[in-house]
Amino acid sequence: MSGDQACTRCVMTSKADPTIRFDEKGFCNYCTKRLNQKDGIYFPNERGARKIEEMLSILKKEGEGKSCDCLMGISGGLDSTYLAYLGTRKWGLRITAVHVDDGFDTEIAQKNIRKLCDACGVDLQVVKPDRKQFRELSRAYMLAGVPNLAVPQDNVLFACLHQYAREHGIRHFLSGGNFALESILQSGNTCDAYDIMNLRDINKKHGRDGIDKLDLLDNWRRQRDNRLKRVTELRPLNYIDYNRERALRELAEDCGFEYYGAKHLENYFTTFLQLYWLPKKFGVDKRTSHFSSMIVSGQMTREEAMEKLKEPLYDDVWMDRVILMIKRELDFSDQEFNDVMAMPNHQHSDYRMEWVFPFYLRIRHLAARIIYGAKHQVCKSG
Repeated sequence: MSGDQACTRCVMTSKADPTIRFDEKGFCNYCTKRLNQKDGIYFPNERGARKIEEMLSILKKEGEGKSCDCLMGISGGLDSTYLAYLGTRKWGLRITAVHVDDGFDTEIAQKNIRKLCDACGVDLQVVKPDRKQFRELSRAYMLAGVPNLAVPQDNVLFACLHQYAREHGIRHFLSGGNFALESILQSGNTCDAYDIMNLRDINKKHGRDGIDKLDLLDNWRRQRDNRLKRVTELRPLNYIDYNRERALRELAEDCGFEYYGAKHLENYFTTFLQLYWLPKKFGVDKRTSHFSSMIVSGQMTREEAMEKLKEPLYDDVWMDRVILMIKRELDFSDQEFNDVMAMPNHQHSDYRMEWVFPFYLRIRHLAARIIYGAKHQVCKSG
């Protein structure tokens, strides 16, 4: 594949993405697949309303005599905040929300969580992972040169949710994952967040501390919970007409929700990951996925998305402050940080991986290397 080709229907491109394909019309495999699946996943109609009623009936019945009807993770971002608002305000659910305070929350996210929980009566459980080990693990991921630095964050959150579910006999998680705003995600440059073998190998090779004080969740524990304890994940935002602008307006009016600018920027570390690490190191602009998802759900036109992509990813002065925080919290000198940004990139498959669950990732990364004809996909920063 040569050059940088863009989809003629959404805004996904071939840049840094060996898995993308285009048909004779110039449509990419991402939006084609999601449009074909849309009617079987997303129900912004009467069918969705019936699914909501069925879900509420099950949750309220199984919640009888328990501390809550269901669990959910909450980040202070739009999707989880709006789901908690709907669940309590509109649907009358008793929700226990688990928030992992990793020390990188933005001030806006902290305020959003506090306002939402106070206004809607959400039972908030805040979990703080061991500060030193969590930071050392995050540092190790940067030194490993892998794309998905958010694996430790994601794993710790779901480990907390599963542990709480086991301790309190709660079977159902509400997830803010949704079709409307995130149906399209680039296939490459990712990793299974539950691959503990990969996580441990990265920490072994690049870490300076153990991970014994961190509660982590592996694929086997997750599968046991799902099968033996019948733990299930529900995505109610797929059962409503989930519109970003309307959701922002409702939350602002009801509990003073403040928007932080773009998807997943409620945390300084994920801000760094999405706006700096991925674009600089791997040539990946996550906005193409976010905007393409909104094109598929009819909330944005391709022309609007193309115009927004012309805007700079970030304000330089603000990003300098974010990077300064990352350096300070993860113990990087200026030179060490520059060395990390300049070193060769790696995929997660360059480290030990579980064979059963992430086998498809190995095949995908192998294909990427064959296509690009190089041992590593290296994009120089700058």
